[in-house]
Amino acid sequence: MSEETTSGPDVPPDRLAISPRSPHFDEDKLMRGVGIRFKGVVRTNVEEYCISEGWVRVQAGKTMDRKGQPLTIKLSGPVEAWYEDLGEDAPVAKA
Repeated sequence: MSEETTSGPDVPPDRLAISPRSPHFDEDKLMRGVGIRFKGVVRTNVEEYCISEGWVRVQAGKTMDRKGQPLTIKLSGPVEAWYEDLGEDAPVAKA
């Protein structure tokens, strides 16, 4: 990833969630494919992220809450996001 930026049409939003119940859910942005790097490691199990606050939510094993939704834990650290459909030189959103 060569370009670094914080906003624009080809940069993912500051906060995004994969759950349709969340106010931060955006199906159009998710359809493009969003790559997440957390603490320097590319993660594929992120349920929600926030770049400016520096955290991600990941599923806590196979545990479900009483409504059948996966339980998540919040991990703090540097977060970077990019659209995967733009290829290797996609602009990266970071704090």
